[in-house]
Amino acid sequence: MSQEIRDLGEAGPPVLGGETWLLGARDVAPGTTRAADDLPSPPSGVTVVVCAYTERRWAQTRAALESVLRQRPGPEQVLLVVDHNPGLAERASRELADAGVTVLESSGTPGLSGARNTGLAAASQPVTVFLDDDAEARPGWLESLVRPYSSGEVVATGGHVQPRWPTDGLRPRWLPPEFDWVVGCSYRGLPDTVSVVRNPIGANMSLRTALARQVGGFDDTVGRVGSNPRGCEETELSIRLTASRPGSAVFYVPEAAVDHHVTEERIQLGYFLRRCWHEGMSKADVVRLAGSAAGLERERRQTVVVIPAALIRELRGLVTGDAAAGRRMAAAVGGLSAAAGGYLAGRVRLAVRRGSRDAVPAARPPLESAAPVAEE
Repeated sequence: MSQEIRDLGEAGPPVLGGETWLLGARDVAPGTTRAADDLPSPPSGVTVVVCAYTERRWAQTRAALESVLRQRPGPEQVLLVVDHNPGLAERASRELADAGVTVLESSGTPGLSGARNTGLAAASQPVTVFLDDDAEARPGWLESLVRPYSSGEVVATGGHVQPRWPTDGLRPRWLPPEFDWVVGCSYRGLPDTVSVVRNPIGANMSLRTALARQVGGFDDTVGRVGSNPRGCEETELSIRLTASRPGSAVFYVPEAAVDHHVTEERIQLGYFLRRCWHEGMSKADVVRLAGSAAGLERERRQTVVVIPAALIRELRGLVTGDAAAGRRMAAAVGGLSAAAGGYLAGRVRLAVRRGSRDAVPAARPPLESAAPVAEE
């Protein structure tokens, strides 16, 4: 491990000395104590990529881009990648002609991974940031998100994703906060201060451009295609990024916050259970590609520590008269069961397809770049 990131042991919190990160690199649990204002100044050179696939979210896509363009300091490059929708690409090119946004049509396979790879290949700056097309960045988001790159050992970062609930703006009373990842948002169990994590949330993340290309970019066999509720492409790439550079780290910076629009469809119980099932299937893909030690690191903690604590909390609430607590308990048990079922189904499917559960996939070739990367 380099001098920039030193292992201070299990209990060692991050402390900042001069221009150097000093942190307990094994401490990936919540409870670290470094505020974003204490971090060193961010490096220059940022590309922001927004991927879109439907005109139904055009107003939100415009809002996402406008929130990026309002950042101070702002990015050097802003890309909108359209995922195989010629009508949307034509509209975006027409309406954003003078907005400082470059519109690209995805050259990859249909789906979010292919679109993100198109943006990554076209990025001209040392750090590439990804923001979902239905999310809006808060003031100071970009600066906070890229500050950790002052340490050469930081290979990716992610920020807080706050749900913006539909209609009345109130969260569904039946939805446990431990499952807010179902709607693409930060969830109880994540750190609430700057911390080392396995992977960021894809709606609000960044990575080192050259290294991400070198390890092959996003795996297009993993992740969402259109409205299909799959995921985990950022998990699998984050594992490859840190594996490629021993001693490196992914940082979670809660102050780098965005608001994520949640649709009515996503707060229905049927969607909740489908999303949990598909998350389990996606995790089977990640385990196939990265192994179970890294692929299930965070999930083990959620299953063994976080969700049992949630069930105890809701049981207490039920006893004290909170009628919705029973519904949250049922949702937590149902969601965990659906995710476990999806994982097992995914493992069986992969075993049948490959003829062996232990088959090792070939390493991904480097992602071909469409633009040179500026020096850091």
